[in-house]
Amino acid sequence: MLSNLSVFLIGGAIAGTIAIAVLALIVIIILIRSVIIVPQAHVFVVERLGSYRETWQTGLHFKMPFIDRVSRRISLKEIVADFAPQFVITKDNVTMQIDTVLFYQVVDPILYSYGIEDPINAIDNLSATTLRNLIGDLELDETLTSRDTINNQMRILLDEATDPWGIKVNRVELKNIIPPKDIQNAMERQMKAEREKRESILIAEGNKESQIRIAEGEKEAAILRADAKREQAIREADGEAQAILKIQKARAEGLLMIKNVQADQSVISLRGLETMEKVADGRATKILIPSELQALATAGIAIKETMQEPQDLPQENNLVDN
Repeated sequence: MLSNLSVFLIGGAIAGTIAIAVLALIVIIILIRSVIIVPQAHVFVVERLGSYRETWQTGLHFKMPFIDRVSRRISLKEIVADFAPQFVITKDNVTMQIDTVLFYQVVDPILYSYGIEDPINAIDNLSATTLRNLIGDLELDETLTSRDTINNQMRILLDEATDPWGIKVNRVELKNIIPPKDIQNAMERQMKAEREKRESILIAEGNKESQIRIAEGEKEAAILRADAKREQAIREADGEAQAILKIQKARAEGLLMIKNVQADQSVISLRGLETMEKVADGRATKILIPSELQALATAGIAIKETMQEPQDLPQENNLVDN
């Protein structure tokens, strides 16, 4: 009996210890799960017994077990919503597809949590309706050329509509505008014609520029050639002038020397004979001799014959004696 009782007491003690350990483990797990860390650029909306209690900012927080719960984890970063393409009709009854991209940010976590059931779906439907209204007032050409205006008007309208939901629309972009196939083909043909036109204009301008440069080069070359010929003529004229000046200077110096030595008429005539002798050595067939030089030449011949007569006389005497 005592042994059975001991076994029972020991078993009960072990079971109690295990139960306490399990209970302690459960309490520890609950406490750990009650410690909440809110990351950067996020907020947590906390409810107590089903009603809003507070909004936790970045940092460490503790919630009451089984009483408090985190109902929404909200990011404060800017979010990009890429909506499906929408079919819209322009003022001139042209159906096209427009792909819209929306950039928004949560600025009021409470309104975002309790202001509307599904904010993203609401923004999608609202952007589609706003886009149809704006495009319906524009014709096709205006739609294609007024993208920035449409973006700005949509941003203003969506920002006003989502303000009660705690959402701020920062930017709206029309990513793609897809007109019908026939209009696309016409636009492609028009763009091709404009590209060819611009290419032809660029080629014509290039040819024109090339011709202008060639003409300018030929003009500059002609100017340089004319300048070279003019410079050559000037240099030749200067050389001839300098030669004439030197000749005239030599003649003047010669006359001045004759004047300085006080040469008489006979010396001048003798110099003239020397000059005539040099002239006679040339190729001229006719020589005109001044009268003064002719007289001087005659006198010279007479003097020469007189000087030769004494040499001939002895020969005649020898003949007589024989």
